[in-house]
Amino acid sequence: MDSTAKEYDMSVHSVCKELDVELQELPDWNCCGASSGHCTNLKLSLALPGRNLAIAEKEGLDIAVSCPACFLRLKKVNYDLSQDEKLRQEIVRIMDMPYEGRLKTRHILDIIYHDVGLEIIKEKVVNSLKGLKVVSYYGCLLVRPPKVTEFGEHENPVLMDEIMEAIGAEPLDWSGKIDCCGGSLALTRTDIVCKLVEDLKVAAKKAGANCIVTACPLCQANVDTRQKGSKDELLPIFYFSELMGLAFKLSGINKWFKKHVISPFQLLREHKLI
Repeated sequence: MDSTAKEYDMSVHSVCKELDVELQELPDWNCCGASSGHCTNLKLSLALPGRNLAIAEKEGLDIAVSCPACFLRLKKVNYDLSQDEKLRQEIVRIMDMPYEGRLKTRHILDIIYHDVGLEIIKEKVVNSLKGLKVVSYYGCLLVRPPKVTEFGEHENPVLMDEIMEAIGAEPLDWSGKIDCCGGSLALTRTDIVCKLVEDLKVAAKKAGANCIVTACPLCQANVDTRQKGSKDELLPIFYFSELMGLAFKLSGINKWFKKHVISPFQLLREHKLI
């Protein structure tokens, strides 16, 4: 969120400010270890995100997360430690910080949908996104495993779809909304990633979409950089917060979109949205 997904960070903060959701950055946070940590050492994979949870607990605040990979690691450590008191005590010893598991970890999409609500979102729209035919791409980390993520309907999530509808876009049903894009293989097996991304692009086009919307920086980077074909065949991939910011006519929109590899400007101009 501070580097390759900076536009996601900026748009989330802008949208939350518009919706009166106050975000406070976790002091002295560290990397959650996704995805190398949990492939290397079990206790490391718990202690890294566990330290962030312990800091948040000290602050007395729940955690709002924008990245599904971070979201899953934070949810997983809380789940594991709640199931095993001996393990919890061992991780607390490693972290050298107290942790009781009193707080909640929630994805920002969940907070905006459930705590703000669709009616308030609709009231904020001044630039209805009519003409955008979107497929919502949740990816694999946000919804699975369901007993850990507790995100809701894990086979057919609809939160992002309903938010898109609230801001005037047309959400389309499609087969790829919870498929994997190969994020963890982005640098090691680009051949696999390109195949997965191409499958997503084909599925999105088959559904009639002219763009893809996501809530994951790993998915956005993968699908934005790995699509094949001519310029006219490529689908822009937006963060849901960017499209909300566009609908709310917030400042900084052009700066966000300029960071995309597949430029969304032609599509947006065609529908007179910028």
